[in-house]
Amino acid sequence: MQSRITGTTMPVLEIGLEPGECIVAEPGELSWMTPTVQLRTTTAAAGARGLWGAVTRAIAGGGLFMTEFSAPAGRGAVAFAARVPGAIVPVQVAPGAGYLVHRHGFLCGVQGIQLTIGFQQSLGAGIFGGNGFVMQRLGGVGTAWVELGGEIVSHDLAPGEELLVHPGHVGMFEERVGFDITTIRGIANALFGGDGLFLARLRGPGKIWLQTLTMPGLAHSLAPYMGREGASGGTTTAVAVEGGVAGAVLNSLFGNR
Repeated sequence: MQSRITGTTMPVLEIGLEPGECIVAEPGELSWMTPTVQLRTTTAAAGARGLWGAVTRAIAGGGLFMTEFSAPAGRGAVAFAARVPGAIVPVQVAPGAGYLVHRHGFLCGVQGIQLTIGFQQSLGAGIFGGNGFVMQRLGGVGTAWVELGGEIVSHDLAPGEELLVHPGHVGMFEERVGFDITTIRGIANALFGGDGLFLARLRGPGKIWLQTLTMPGLAHSLAPYMGREGASGGTTTAVAVEGGVAGAVLNSLFGNR
């Protein structure tokens, strides 16, 4: 199996398939493929064992169904393009060497990859962490590709070293990294600082990948340009175009999520 990542701001992953090889992705991720590639949509993929396995995968941000891509009749190729400006990161998964990924980070993986919900190390992480703390766990064996938003800042945390991170900027980390919830110190900071009430506390040893672009941040930046097309009076063509483009961007980003 050969793979190539092309582009910078909006990269695309192209994978060449040999007979007998298979790639698993969520429905809706396909960008293009050769006619020799066959699709099979099923709940029994990415390590799901029965309906409950598929449901827990969906809770983590994955799909209830998964699509398998194979080329049984000869060589084929399939491509998956990034949905947001950012990067596509390949990772090697092995027993005891899995990853926790933000809830929409899994792009695709080989047939031996298992995609499940990532359980945090404290009950508070699940209850108070919000959507940013509902994570996907990549387990199994093989190669997987993860989509992260914006620029990537990675850190190799030493044993006992900690970093406090806003939930939306947690892109991915090795599963050996300690993961917990802490609150922002100071009542005034928590209530009026605009940074929310909770932060993720990541503790080494292990590698973490932080992402600079968050979905809520992008939506907030585009919000002032939404809904102006129908305003009465002096709505200009430029504003209407701005709103239309912003609407199209948001629809493409969140429509299938």
